[in-house]
Order: sequence, then structure tokens, then C-alpha cells
Amino acid sequence: MKSILKRAVMVFIILLGCKNGHAQSKSSSINLPNGSTIKASVLTQTIKKAMDSLQVPGISIAIINNEAIVYQKALGVTQVTTKQAVNANTTFEAASLSKPLFAYFIMKMVEEGKLGLDAPIYPFLEPIFPKEAIAADALERYKKLTPRMILSHSTGIPNWVKGKPITIAFEPGTDFSYSGEAYQHLGAAFGRKMNIGWGAALDSLFLEKVAQPLQMKQSFYTWNAGLEANAAYGHRNGKTTKLDRNKNVGPGYSLRTEAHDYALFLLEMMHPKNLSVRLRDEMLKTQNPFKPDNELLADTGQTGWGLGFSQKPTPNGLMHLHTGNNGDFQAYTMFIPGQEYGFVLFVNSNNLSDLLDVLEQHIGTHF
Repeated sequence: MKSILKRAVMVFIILLGCKNGHAQSKSSSINLPNGSTIKASVLTQTIKKAMDSLQVPGISIAIINNEAIVYQKALGVTQVTTKQAVNANTTFEAASLSKPLFAYFIMKMVEEGKLGLDAPIYPFLEPIFPKEAIAADALERYKKLTPRMILSHSTGIPNWVKGKPITIAFEPGTDFSYSGEAYQHLGAAFGRKMNIGWGAALDSLFLEKVAQPLQMKQSFYTWNAGLEANAAYGHRNGKTTKLDRNKNVGPGYSLRTEAHDYALFLLEMMHPKNLSVRLRDEMLKTQNPFKPDNELLADTGQTGWGLGFSQKPTPNGLMHLHTGNNGDFQAYTMFIPGQEYGFVLFVNSNNLSDLLDVLEQHIGTHF
């Protein structure tokens, strides 16, 4: 009887350490993609030293090994003026890391039959689209745009049009053009199709279909009162900026989250439990291979885009990655399924690249 009771207690303890079937553990050492390891204590001291020398106000970081979050830290301050400490519940602007998670949300809606991956979005937007919003010679191309094209950045729409008429640089589906603007149109179209708009109701649907099943408790596309107490403020060149309290879902930029939550999403991408493996595979396969003259190919070695993430071959396996830059918040994430490794980092400043350069001296190439 004692052995049975002991075993039951052990199982209960293990389950307490799991969220959505994924283990949460703290490890004294971390396995890195290049086959080496680093002690967690050494990494923490390296981060603290780099933050001090580079004047990075606050960070949220998490690392995955083998279906578990093995390292998680929230360090620094939410703003340099008040010196309020960052904690595990502090949310950061995810900037463009909003896009892969929104892509996952769209794929979940595709799985449930609420949206067609290859169905044009124009019919849902036509009733509200002012004629002057689209350049006359771009309208026919715009009518062809589908969620697949938008999520793989093959629309031809500029990153942001900033109030100017929308232009489309090439026949949709034939080339690459990174576009946050196109993501906005997808969000608006889906909200219209569901008759809920693109405000808090759309965010609530995201919470129901994605955040709650994945146990992401600190992730929202629109502002709510609960975010106020633990919100990190952005910093540009050392100066604190105002909080953006977004009332509408910005699929390309408005996510607020923290590293533990986002790591749960990365775990889902590597070992899906809420989305079918078939649709996860659709997200990770190359949907938009870069042409030989693509600047990203030349500058970073990235070779194409899936549905949400960019792709880069490495000696350690195919890396899926995304950067984020809202000016006063920056972010970066990557994962290599073949290595069972994932990494996510948020900072509330505009010098993440300098911090990542320092970290890579200790943890190997991550970008």
C-alpha cells in the first residue's frame, strides 16, 4: 500500500510540473544546439553583466531542451525611472513575434473550418474598403490574396503603407515581400467573417482557441486592466516611452507576452497537442523559397518562409526563427526541432542585437 501511495504521489508531482503535457523544469545545465552545454548560473551571470554594460533595462528569456522549459529568467526593471523590478508575470511587447502566434491561431481556425487557407480574403473586406485605399492598378491582384500568401509574405504589399494607397509589387504568390500590413488585413478579414470585428472579441477568441489550451496565461493582443501592474515600458536610447494600450488586435505587432508563455508556443510547434500534426507541418514547410537575389538570403542565410516563421539551414538542423522590433521593444525567437531546442528573448529597449551578440559568444550562433 505504501509503495502504491508513494507512486501516486510521484505521479502527482510530475503532473504538477507539466502544462499542456509539456514538462517545466529547472536545470543546472543547458544543452545547446552545437552539442555543448552551459551552466544555468553562468548564463545568468553573463546576461546580468551584459545587461549592465549595454544598459538593457529588462529582459524575459526562456530556453527549451527536450520538451521542457529548462531555463527561464525575468531580469532588470520595467522602466528606468521607477526601477520597478521585472518579474515572471511582466509582459513585454512581442513586436513582430506577434505574427507566428497569430499564424498558429489562423491555422487553428482553418482546422476548425472557420477559414480557408487558400480562399481570398477580399469578399470579407469589400463592404468596408474605401476605393481609395487600394491603388487602381493593384485591385485585381489584391482580390487574389489568401491567408497562405499573407502568412508566407508572398502578397507583394509593402511592410506598412502608412495611410497611402496599397500597392502590390508582383503577382501574389510569386515572390517575397515582408508585410505587417498584410497581416492586419488578414486579421480584419477574419474578424469580419466571424462577425466579431478585430477588437477585444477577436482577442477573446484567440484566448479560447490558443492561449488557454496552451496554458499561456500572460499573452494578449489587446490591452486589459490586468496588464497594468506588470507591464514593461519601452525604452528608446535609454529614455522611457509611453505604454501602447492597444484596443484592437494588431496581428503583426500588438501581442503582449513573456518568455515562458512564448516558450509554451514553441513547444507546441515542436510537439503539437492542440493543432493537428498535418497543419503544424504545413506551417513549418517552405511555402515561399527565396530567390537567389533576396537580401535576407545574402545577409543572414535565411532561405525562405513557412506560415509564420522564417527558415535558415544550420549545421545543427533547420532553424525556424523570427525577429521583432517595435522601436522601443525588441524580441527574437528560434527553434531547431531536430535538436529539441528552442530560445526566446524579449527586451524593453532598442539594443537587443548587441545583447544577442554577447550571448552568442557563450551559447553559440542563434541567429
